[in-house]
Amino acid sequence: MSDARRHDMDDLLAIMTRLRDPQNGCPWDVQQDFSTIAPYTIEEAYEVADAIDRKDWHDLRDELGDLLLQVVFHAQMAKEASLFEFSDVAHAISEKMLRRHPHVFGDERYDDLDAQKQAWDDIKAAERAAKGEEHDDSALAGVSRGLPEWKRALKLQERAARVGFDWPDEQPVLDKLLEEVGEVRAEFANGRDTHRLQDEIGDVLFVVVNLARHANVDFSQALRHANAKFERRFRAMEQLAHADGKPLPEQDLASQEMLWQRAKQQEKPVA
Repeated sequence: MSDARRHDMDDLLAIMTRLRDPQNGCPWDVQQDFSTIAPYTIEEAYEVADAIDRKDWHDLRDELGDLLLQVVFHAQMAKEASLFEFSDVAHAISEKMLRRHPHVFGDERYDDLDAQKQAWDDIKAAERAAKGEEHDDSALAGVSRGLPEWKRALKLQERAARVGFDWPDEQPVLDKLLEEVGEVRAEFANGRDTHRLQDEIGDVLFVVVNLARHANVDFSQALRHANAKFERRFRAMEQLAHADGKPLPEQDLASQEMLWQRAKQQEKPVA
């Protein structure tokens, strides 16, 4: 559809209303509900992060649009169910930002970032109390269970660190990582019990998140970089194997490892 006029938020809302129309809309869109759309919402958020990581600003614009569409989709379904509308979503987040930033929109002043973070947590606690949620005075109160587990691990660690439960630097974290890897090795040697391995591997992952925190490294970004590196090198392996006249699946692991090393060498800058 071509239109010289620039589309705005009202247009997007109207488009989603039409897509969801039972008689004249898109059959796929009409069949969706909150639970079926939720995975796409999460996926689009990761696509935004990926575009930022690649510094592809044109793609970022498009991915932000895809993410916005997810919000509009959920709001339209809520409107159909007489739960709330998009305007209610905009109002709610505006009210929240005003409430949580009294130092910007009010007269509150904080001495430093730590004081601001503490005030933020206090405001959120007051919000939970206003909703009638059960009082929880734990330092871990309010850490969402809907977060990706690595992110939840990071949040839990940060909360514990605020009350002093934290290692002073990265060295004891590295020592703990070696200890946890040793326990995984022991479980493999002692019968490979699935539940025990799940427990021990979980401990390793939790410590790795902690290590990234102490290194001031974004865990998600580090993993995205590792995934991109693996994909790049594996594709190079496939190309090398094709050039050698022997496809990758026809080669044994030792030969494939040699191709992997060749792929790595190709990435190294020439001195």
